[in-house]
Amino acid sequence: MVTQDVTRMAVNGIGTEELVQSATGRNGEMIVVEDLWRTYDMGSEQQVHALRGVNLRIRHNEYVAIMGPSGSGKSTLMNLIGCLDTPSKGRYWLNGQLVSELNDDELARIRNKEIGFVFQTFNLLARATSLHNVELPLIYNGTPAAERIERAKQALTDVGLESRMYHKPNELSGGQRQRVAVARALVNHPSIILADEPTGNLDSKTGLEIMALFDHLHAEGNTMVLVTHEPDIAEFAHRVVHIRDGQIFSDEPSRRFR
Repeated sequence: MVTQDVTRMAVNGIGTEELVQSATGRNGEMIVVEDLWRTYDMGSEQQVHALRGVNLRIRHNEYVAIMGPSGSGKSTLMNLIGCLDTPSKGRYWLNGQLVSELNDDELARIRNKEIGFVFQTFNLLARATSLHNVELPLIYNGTPAAERIERAKQALTDVGLESRMYHKPNELSGGQRQRVAVARALVNHPSIILADEPTGNLDSKTGLEIMALFDHLHAEGNTMVLVTHEPDIAEFAHRVVHIRDGQIFSDEPSRRFR
C-alpha cells in the first residue's frame, strides 16, 4: 500500500522521501490528517463546508478527545477518521495507509480491520446473545467458527462480562450493553478504538465505570479517540482537540495531564 501511495503522489510532485515518511507515520503516528475538507452540496449552488482544512496527528497509544458544539464538524471528522465517509479534499493516512483515496469496498475492509467502534446507542442485535454480538466482526471477515468463538469469549472476559456471554441485550443493564459494544470493538485487535459519545445513554455512575474501562484499555496499549460534547468526559483523555466552525480551535493536554 505504501508503495502505491508513493507512486501516486510522486506523480503529483511530492518527493518520494517526504511521502514515505508521511505515509508510514512519523514518530509512531497512527492518524495523519492533512488539509482535510468536507463540503456538502445543498442544492441551488449552495455549499456547506463542514470541515475547513483540518490538520491533525495522533500517535500510537495516544488517548485523544475531540470536542465541539453541535454543527462544529466533530461528527464529520469522526466519520472521516472512522472511514465512514471520504473527504472532499485533503489526505488521511491511517496506520500508514492512504485511506482518503480508497473506494467503498476498500474502506469497508479498513473499517473492519483497523477500527473498533463504540457508539452511544450500543448498536447491538436485539435477538442475539452477547457472544454472538461480539462475534459479528469476525463473521464478516471470515474467521473460522472455533477461533471467533474463542476470541469473542476472551473479549467479553477482558471487559468483565464472562458471566453474561449468553444474555441478550434486554437482559443486560445499560453499562453491560456498552461493555458488550466495547468487547465487539476489541475483538479484531484494531489499530484504534473510536468512541462516539459512549456515555451519552448512561447514568453518571455507569458512565464513570465505562470511562474507567477506557483508561484500562489505553493502559493496555490501545490508541483511543473519544468524541464527546461533555467536558468532564473529555478530561479522561490525555489530550483534548476542540473543533469550531469546521476548524481546530485548540489542541492541548487535558487539565489532569498538564
